[in-house]
Amino acid sequence: MAENKARITHQLQCVKRNSGKSYGQIAKETGLTNVYVAQLLRRQAQLKAETAPKLRAALPDLAEDLIVEMMSPPLRSYDPQLIQDPTIYRLNEAVMHFGESIKEIINEEYGDGIMSAIDFYCSVDKVKGVDGKDRVVLTFDGKYLPHTEQKSEHMVSRLNLG
Repeated sequence: MAENKARITHQLQCVKRNSGKSYGQIAKETGLTNVYVAQLLRRQAQLKAETAPKLRAALPDLAEDLIVEMMSPPLRSYDPQLIQDPTIYRLNEAVMHFGESIKEIINEEYGDGIMSAIDFYCSVDKVKGVDGKDRVVLTFDGKYLPHTEQKSEHMVSRLNLG
């Protein structure tokens, strides 16, 4: 399965590269975020039927068999070697460094819960800093999910099916 995913991902990346378009350009043409387009072309997200024609229009060389494959649920996975890439390492380092503070603020603002990574939007943007130098803006926009108190009466009522 991993070999098939790697082969398909390679084909998708070739279509993107040959188009000459950036993830941002494809995102504008499809109405998706730039990161979600990248996720689709890396088989980390499922292409929805209503988005397929837009993606086909943005990437006309995208073969029908690849569209069909992209519409099936993907194997969402990652290569543990990715952490060796400096960009990914620094992103991981930033989340680990700021993670406790971010968690505290989420808990303070919302209560005991987490940010969803399923009902989630992510984008990467380029801005100029106050010093005029390029800066990277990462946006993580996830639905808040409160932890539920596990009351035994809820469990018992669910088990009494008859």
